[in-house]
Amino acid sequence: MIDEILEYNRSFVERKGYEQFITDKYPNKRIAIVTCMDTRLVELLPAALGFKNGDVKIIKNAGATITNPFDSTVRSLLVAVYELGVQEVMIIGHTGCGVQGMDSAHMQHLMKERGIPDRHITLMKHCGIDLDSWLHGFDDTETAILETVDLVRNHPLIPGDIVVKGYIMDSITGRLNPIHETSRQQ
Repeated sequence: MIDEILEYNRSFVERKGYEQFITDKYPNKRIAIVTCMDTRLVELLPAALGFKNGDVKIIKNAGATITNPFDSTVRSLLVAVYELGVQEVMIIGHTGCGVQGMDSAHMQHLMKERGIPDRHITLMKHCGIDLDSWLHGFDDTETAILETVDLVRNHPLIPGDIVVKGYIMDSITGRLNPIHETSRQQ
């Protein structure tokens, strides 16, 4: 499959398919989006929100959630805010997310089935990595997105003037539903 992708890429460059996508590194709409890596959102999310190349910074991870205030997603947001002029952040989860209900014990079982030795899993635990917590999913998408909104909004390195809001996208229709926060600053 990778060879097919590389062949397509050579053809794309030769026919100058890239010309319609030329832009600079600064997002035209000054928005960063944290969303899920789900394959259903690859084209649906930008199409449903009217974004074209160059409009926004899109940061993807499993579940559109931030579980550690100093992970690569937060680092990317800091770069977006301080280096690229982002003023608003959208946290966009989606319906039917694979991280919802994800079970750490099951994933560790799958790792072992794929040849990861028990000693490697044990080593992670001895290095201070709590695999049960780190590989655990969430029970409720709305709650998980609200927790991420709260983490970003109250992060000590995110300026107070950055607007941070949460949404859930329908994975089929692309409908974006805002998460209404009760008794929280908007």
